[in-house]
Amino acid sequence: MPDVPFDLPIVPMEAKVRTTWPTDGWAFEPKWDGFRAIASHDGEARIDSRKQKPLLRYFPELVAVVGSLPAGCVVDGEVLVVEQDRLAFDMLQARIHPAASRIEKLSNEIPATMIAFDLVADRGEDLRSAPFAERRERLTVLMRDIDDAWRLTPSTTEVVRAKRWFEEFEAAGCDGIVAKALGGPYVEGKREMIKIKHRRSVDCVVGGYRIHKDGDKIGSLLLGLYAQSGSLAFIGHCSGFTNHDRFELLERFDALRDTASFGPDVRTPGGESRWSSGKDLSWVSVKPGVVIEISYDQLTGDRFRHATRFERWRPDKDPADCTFDQLEHPEGPGFGEVVRAV
Repeated sequence: MPDVPFDLPIVPMEAKVRTTWPTDGWAFEPKWDGFRAIASHDGEARIDSRKQKPLLRYFPELVAVVGSLPAGCVVDGEVLVVEQDRLAFDMLQARIHPAASRIEKLSNEIPATMIAFDLVADRGEDLRSAPFAERRERLTVLMRDIDDAWRLTPSTTEVVRAKRWFEEFEAAGCDGIVAKALGGPYVEGKREMIKIKHRRSVDCVVGGYRIHKDGDKIGSLLLGLYAQSGSLAFIGHCSGFTNHDRFELLERFDALRDTASFGPDVRTPGGESRWSSGKDLSWVSVKPGVVIEISYDQLTGDRFRHATRFERWRPDKDPADCTFDQLEHPEGPGFGEVVRAV
């Protein structure tokens, strides 16, 4: 039985963000909205996270999927949850639970699937130094021969098609395109790939702030949009300010302290959770009258997935006009049609 030809876990190859598209000598793939996963079969099935933590205990339904790999294989891919034919990151996050009984229950209610996009070892052969074009060809052959619970990511060398995918596949839950050099090796932990991500802007009302860990300046502004009920709903935060601006912002918003900004019937800033890693998430409410324009890369439901980017102040904007109607929900093919584009 072939062994994996290197020590596990490995550090996945990463990508750097660019706004321009590379042209000659690149392959393009959808950027999936899931948990990055290195799946391997070396006498037993295993899945390791981006941070080299074991994941398989949270996804018992994937033991057989990973076990369908030939011995000595290592596949770079993503763990996904698909709901109503689109990726559901909230449901995927819910799968990370400390209780074994809960894990088992969720594995039946919201089962995960795996999608493959690189082959790092093939039946005991180390492919890290092989060009991506070869790794992709061998991955395609491998995926044809194993359990159909696996999905193979679409890939194209045509930039025109990739730009079409960039627009069309967003509705399925893909948040951009990843480009890989056809002649490039698999370089662990290095940003050798390129990702082109969606970016949109929206006007938000500042409903509160968090203090910086240093204690004497703004850490982040808490953003809201008005729901149909008329309440201000928390939608995310903005934290990319210069150190000088953080002091001025604290003075400005400290003067606007209020007892309640976000409504009781809508989402409000959260406190401690298993995702917060012990961080202080206390916050201060302010009178909701200041509007800022921010840009964001991704939504999870009706909230910003990541910290947003400050663009400009909007003193000309009526806070009441800052509603959820501003958010774009793209239309296009579902997950099933996207993976059939291989």
